[in-house]
Amino acid sequence: MTKRQEQGGEGTPRRSFPVRLGLIVGGLALAGLVVEQGLRVVPAGNVGVVFSALGGVRAQPLQEGVHFVTPFIDRVNLYSTRTQEVTLSHARGEGDEGAIRARSKEGLDITADVTVRYAINPARASELHQKLGPAYERVLIAPEIRSKVRDAIGQVNAADLISTQRQAVEVRVSEALKQEFARNNIVLDAVLLRELKIPESVAKAIEQKQTAEQQVAVERNRLQQANISAQRAVVEAEGAARAAVAKARGEAEALSLRGRALRENPQLIQLTVAEKLSPGINTVMLPADGNFLLDLKSLQGQQGGVAAKPGN
Repeated sequence: MTKRQEQGGEGTPRRSFPVRLGLIVGGLALAGLVVEQGLRVVPAGNVGVVFSALGGVRAQPLQEGVHFVTPFIDRVNLYSTRTQEVTLSHARGEGDEGAIRARSKEGLDITADVTVRYAINPARASELHQKLGPAYERVLIAPEIRSKVRDAIGQVNAADLISTQRQAVEVRVSEALKQEFARNNIVLDAVLLRELKIPESVAKAIEQKQTAEQQVAVERNRLQQANISAQRAVVEAEGAARAAVAKARGEAEALSLRGRALRENPQLIQLTVAEKLSPGINTVMLPADGNFLLDLKSLQGQQGGVAAKPGN
C-alpha cells in the first residue's frame, strides 16, 4: 500500500461525515414539511371540510382546533358557522347587492330593500361543499331572496303593501326562504323588509285616501257622540217625567190621606189654621157656629183633641 493510498484511506471517513449530516438535515426538513402540510387549524366559528385526492369529500367535517390530515393529499376548506347577512339595497354598501325590483298585484313597480340573516348547518357543511361550494351566497342566497320577495309582492296590492300587508309579506318571504335554505343545509335566522317604495303618484293617491278616511272617521265619531248625547237627554227627560209622575202621585196620595184625616177629625182644621196664623199665638178666636176661643196649648197637649171656650 502506497503512502497516497494510506492518506486516501484515512480521508474517506472525513468525507462521509458531511454526507450524513446533509441526510439528517434533509430528513428533518422533509419531516417538517410533511408535518406542516399535515397540520391544519380550524379557527373559532368555523368548520373544515376535507377533500381527499384519493377518496373525495369526507362526510364528517373538522371542528374547531388542531387536526392532522394526509399531507399533499387532503385539502381543508373552511366554512364560517357564524350568523351572516346579505343586503339587497338601492344604496349599496360594501358587499351589498342592488335592490329588488318587483311588481304588485295590479302591476305597479315596487322597489324593496331587504336584509337576510342566515348561517350554515355545521353538521351538513360537507354536503354544502359538494352541492354549492364556497360561492353558495352568490349561487343560492341572493337569487332565492330576489325570487321569493318578487313572488310575495306579486300577491298584494300596492296600497296594502305599504299599509296593512307589509308584515304578511315579510312572513311569506320568511317561510319560503326557510324551506329553500333547509334543502341546501342553510338555517334562516331572519328576513327584514327595510324599505318598500311605490310610484310617487300612487303614494299621493293613497295618502289622500287615508286623509279622507280619517276625516270620515272623525265625522262618524262626532255623529256617534251626538247620538249618545241625544240618547242621554232622552233618558234624562224620561227619568224626570217619571220622577214628576211619582211626585204628583205621592202628593195626591198625601192629600187624599190628609183629606181623610180631616174628615174623620174636623178639629185638625182649626189646629192647622191656628198654626199657619202664627206659631207664637196660643189663643185665637175663630167663627164656627158662633164665636169661640181656641186654646192652642191644650190642643197641642191632647195630640189632635180640640177644646173650645165659648165667647161672650
